[in-house]
Amino acid sequence: MGRRIRKLKRQRIHSEGNDTLIYSLFIIVAIAVLLWRLLDTKIPFWCFVGVFTIIYGIVLNFFRCPIRFLDFDTDVHDPEKVVVAPADGKIVVVEEVQEDEYFHERRLMISIFMSLFNVHANWFPVSGKVKLVKHQDGNFHKAWLPKASEENEHADVIIETADGTQVLCRQIAGAVARRIVTYAKEGEDCEIDDHLGFIKFGSRVDVYLPLDSEVYVKMGQTTTGDQTIIAKLK
Repeated sequence: MGRRIRKLKRQRIHSEGNDTLIYSLFIIVAIAVLLWRLLDTKIPFWCFVGVFTIIYGIVLNFFRCPIRFLDFDTDVHDPEKVVVAPADGKIVVVEEVQEDEYFHERRLMISIFMSLFNVHANWFPVSGKVKLVKHQDGNFHKAWLPKASEENEHADVIIETADGTQVLCRQIAGAVARRIVTYAKEGEDCEIDDHLGFIKFGSRVDVYLPLDSEVYVKMGQTTTGDQTIIAKLK
């Protein structure tokens, strides 16, 4: 099946990382200086700087925020039916589940797990109008566990497409992630390519679709947020 043409623009650092990057820079420099002064070693100072620069680079990499635009063959895909990956990561769940909080019916759930090395910005999976935004406190189980979807702290966003189909996108905190940021606002229009939110450190995003949706991904497949088409609505 034809996928889509990637059109990746320049990258930037997400604004959610500003404070973290500033504080971590001071902390990393301070630790490097203290270790160099306190340890009885002949290792030159530049070695300490090099090691901690790598550590800071990992943190910096985490807050990458690529500017992306989805471009695909409209002869193959109807723009109003396309469902795109809301996050970078790996597909860990593709299954039929009972969704009783909002829809009270069977739904198709596709879950994407984000590791520490993935971009953690989230995008809207479909275009439409935001019908609901709700944050729920909870536990911090490992994000790839099945129970994480319902028991972990999460934020739910329901989008209604132009033809009235409702899609639930759930941002889930993991064992490390302790802050979910959601930009979606109830009553506002949203588009694919728009940022839905951001989750700090390893986490997961679930998408609940109607059962008759056509799935384009499989277990273990890697996804690129706002680029990989994961399903098509009927």
